[in-house]
Amino acid sequence: MNTIQIDHLSKRYRGQSRPALNDVSLTISAGMFGLLGKNGAGKSTLMRILTTLDQATTGTVQLCGIPITQRAAVRNQVGYLPQNFGFYPNMTVRDALTYLAILAHVPPRSQHRRINALLAQVNLTDQACTKVKALSGGMRQRLGIAQALVNQPKVLIVDEPTAGLDPEERIRFRNLLTEFAQDRIVLLSTHIVSDIEATTNRIGVLNQGRLLFTGTTAQLQAQATGHVFTRTLPLAELSDYKSRYEISEQVVQGNTAHIRFLATAGIPGANVVAPTLEEAYLYLQSRQTRQEVRQ
Repeated sequence: MNTIQIDHLSKRYRGQSRPALNDVSLTISAGMFGLLGKNGAGKSTLMRILTTLDQATTGTVQLCGIPITQRAAVRNQVGYLPQNFGFYPNMTVRDALTYLAILAHVPPRSQHRRINALLAQVNLTDQACTKVKALSGGMRQRLGIAQALVNQPKVLIVDEPTAGLDPEERIRFRNLLTEFAQDRIVLLSTHIVSDIEATTNRIGVLNQGRLLFTGTTAQLQAQATGHVFTRTLPLAELSDYKSRYEISEQVVQGNTAHIRFLATAGIPGANVVAPTLEEAYLYLQSRQTRQEVRQ
């Protein structure tokens, strides 16, 4: 069964008043799934639990039918690209992958063929003999994907993979992820809304350790329908709008400001517009904040 099943998962670190994860339940099936949340939302904690690098305080996880407590069996099914990772800088790309293939117990007779296939898939064949320290940021991330796939996992987990990449490399990397999602689960954890928008319509949103939403991008945008507005106003009024509303976009031309903003109800003189995914995400976060204030 090619799914990740998470039930009532919580994680509390010693000395912290708020749990890093708070009663998270989620089912992730084959294909691409995006986990969206700002820094500190609990995304990396969840990734570390799913890859057996950390243990939950309470709750259960089954990965491809295997309980997360069976760490060796789970690791055979998972490839992981963490937010920060390193290779031996003086190794060549091929040597680094060969070393990792040995650690993953890839049969010696299969290593050369598998590494060649991975290099071709991530477009690093021409850099096979290049030292890791000489790679660009985008090439290093592609090498990171290759190392995560050495053991031919059923689940690929990537944590903030496009941070720091230039636009061209970001697009290339996102396309690579969608290709790999054809025959496995790919779990993309990010705070960059455009990465989600460009790769999948299935998402979950974490905030302060709680799962606020799980569903499709269209369903999330539907929740914000009727709450996003546009208006052209004198520049002198912009600061007042900023103090009262969440501004999602502003363009200043001379003494005039053109803005898109979020509000709970209609505003005189403003026109309602269809929300973008980013605006729907902001609306969800702001709604959660309002609920916490009322409590």
